[in-house]
Amino acid sequence: MNLILSSLIFVPLLAALVVLVMPIRLQKPIKAVALLGALAQLVLAIVVYLNFQGAAVANGQRGYQFVEKLNWIGLSLGSLGRFQIEYFLGVDGISISMVLLTGIVGVIGIVSSWKITQNVKGYFLLYLLLLTSVMGCFLALDFFLFYLFFEFMLLPMYFLIGIWGGPKREYAALKFFIYTLVGSLFILIVMIGLYTSVVDPQATAWQLGLLERGMPANFDVIQQVRQLLQQNAIVSADMVHTFSIPAMTEPANFVPNSLLHVMSGVELWNLPIRFVAFLLLFAGFAIKVPTVPVHTWLPDAHVEAPTPISVLLAAILLKVGGYGLIRIVYPIFPDAGIYFAVLVGGLGVLSIIYAALCALAMNDLKKLIAYSSVSHMGFVLLGLASLTVEGVNGAIYMMFSHGIISAMLFLLVGVIYDRAHNRMILNFRGLAKRMPVYTSFVVVAFFASLGLPGFSGFIAELLVLVGGFSSPEATGMLPRWLTIVAVFGLLLAAAYYLWALQRMFFGKFWIYPDLRKDAILSDLNFREYLMLVPLAILALLFGLFPHLLLDKTGFAVTGFTEMVLQNGEEQLGRVLLMMNK
Repeated sequence: MNLILSSLIFVPLLAALVVLVMPIRLQKPIKAVALLGALAQLVLAIVVYLNFQGAAVANGQRGYQFVEKLNWIGLSLGSLGRFQIEYFLGVDGISISMVLLTGIVGVIGIVSSWKITQNVKGYFLLYLLLLTSVMGCFLALDFFLFYLFFEFMLLPMYFLIGIWGGPKREYAALKFFIYTLVGSLFILIVMIGLYTSVVDPQATAWQLGLLERGMPANFDVIQQVRQLLQQNAIVSADMVHTFSIPAMTEPANFVPNSLLHVMSGVELWNLPIRFVAFLLLFAGFAIKVPTVPVHTWLPDAHVEAPTPISVLLAAILLKVGGYGLIRIVYPIFPDAGIYFAVLVGGLGVLSIIYAALCALAMNDLKKLIAYSSVSHMGFVLLGLASLTVEGVNGAIYMMFSHGIISAMLFLLVGVIYDRAHNRMILNFRGLAKRMPVYTSFVVVAFFASLGLPGFSGFIAELLVLVGGFSSPEATGMLPRWLTIVAVFGLLLAAAYYLWALQRMFFGKFWIYPDLRKDAILSDLNFREYLMLVPLAILALLFGLFPHLLLDKTGFAVTGFTEMVLQNGEEQLGRVLLMMNK
């Protein structure tokens, strides 16, 4: 079995173990080991990306490649069936871009952390643990395994903000922890409900003796098990329940009359229980995206976090929320996804406009970029809610593009903060005269973020808007006025970026008098070039050649939209029929 995906996850963990046994005084060797661990993960991510075939079918899993699947925890529960958790990894067109993004930003974050001097060993140990957990989220195909990695992200990020952050770091870290923990509890509730409602047809075939244990099941055997299941011909003791995400996306794997079966008839708050489960999952991942109104933890976390952690937070951790919606929420509950399409799209547009207006009012450059992240992630929700191929492709492209561009933006804020220990927009003017190269990178990052043609942000926004505009005819999910309102978010982005650019970088040079004694406004150094140049090239490369990513995602996105629409429309009709009885 190919173990490249396991290597992707656990190489940083191996580096963390090496760091753990190193003496505290060896600061430079500790940093070097951390860098080697992140570089190894990046190399593996590039290998997986280059060898990923966009339209392939591997190991019987449509679209999944490099699959690793082993029984991890198995326990007989007597009359309640068999408890099963699998070590199940795979990558497809939905996750491949996130794998590459994690590898890239992981290395950039290590380079950005090179000036860390406080508790170096603890910092890089936590950083490597964070890389392990994030990569695990993007590769796990077992819901329980995904949840473990998802939860494990909390602790490293909490301590990285709470120990190495700014003056209000304890408050920001606690707020981040509480918000994310509440979202995790919502996810946990639904995960347990799904487990009790879904069986693994292959493992159940082994249990029934239809197949020799350990032998892979063919299509006919799978169908036979599903038919027996729907006929209530399998007793509970012979059912093998599963956390497999692919199994949960197949309606025929749900046990009749189980809690989350489409015809269960169970209601809560005058809604079918499946709709409630969708809303709980959506809330759990929306906190991570983050979506207005559950976004308030993000600006505080960004402002107090050290620059490298802000980079990781914006570029990677926010994407786990969007990825969870695409990987888990919509495929498992397509009926609710269709039913709540306007709600999801509306929250996306609300995030786009509200966060952009907040950014326009900010004087703190870092807070401006934090609100910009909330606004841009709103396009992910809009594209997903449209359920068009263009819209969902745009949502995935936006997550990748925003990861590259937001990393660049937060690094640039870190540059000015390192030199002046201040990032207030009104405290600077005419920086272009003292820092021309730095200003050039700021111009590139600002225009890439606001969607200038030629940069990856433009492709992402274009696809989302095309998907939104075509949704009324193509899928009937969203009214066109929602997309029209979203367009104003682009105008607001231009306004807050251009205002900040004009105020800080052009005109006669001036800085706030209290900063003049300590501020050393030198231009970029070699380490900063090393971080910013690759990100600028990537933003331009994926803007000029979008097929580099779309060729990898297209097949999976087409299959995703077809599955959600086909299963969703059928199941929604049955759910509504049960409601009207």
